[in-house]
Amino acid sequence: MVELQYPFTGSWRVQNSPADRVPSHGTPLLGTSYAIDFTPVDGNGRSARFTLASLFRPEPPEHFVGFGRTVTAPVSGMVRAAHDGEADHAAFRGFPSIGYAAAQARRVREGWLGLAGNHVIVESAGLFVALCHLRQGSVRVRPGQRVECGEVVGACGNSGNSTEPHLHVQAMDSPNPQQASAVPVTFPGGLPRNGTVLSL
Repeated sequence: MVELQYPFTGSWRVQNSPADRVPSHGTPLLGTSYAIDFTPVDGNGRSARFTLASLFRPEPPEHFVGFGRTVTAPVSGMVRAAHDGEADHAAFRGFPSIGYAAAQARRVREGWLGLAGNHVIVESAGLFVALCHLRQGSVRVRPGQRVECGEVVGACGNSGNSTEPHLHVQAMDSPNPQQASAVPVTFPGGLPRNGTVLSL
């Protein structure tokens, strides 16, 4: 198990927590068994204003309060991967659509890059921590660069397999998610459960 610092400040809602089920994302593939998601929210616990149209239409990621919020390194270590350039696509919080399902199937076929989108992987004490779905153009680090815990590495986005702007965090025993085994994570005070709103 690896203890991480929270890679953000402000208010974020916990989703897909391994405190509630393992594998947390419904599959052990790509080292995701103990992954956890954090969605930025406002003072009322909402990621964005929700209307009837939200059920039926895609929404620009800019409508979400956390789009572009700062993401920091949860550990000190060496950057092993840093990918940028994937577009932030529209968010979809409503009923499943044929268009979104088709795009999701394409991302699955693309493997790690299609699912993670823009991301950073930091190596620390022989483990590899991935921060995924970062905003296009926000990644500030490069492979081989040393980063300190709390240093800015990018911003929250909606790239990859993401239905709304959020941050996906996972730890692995290899820098290659295709070959990695998942490593359990925890945070100061313990592993938060689904629905918890963190205010840091």
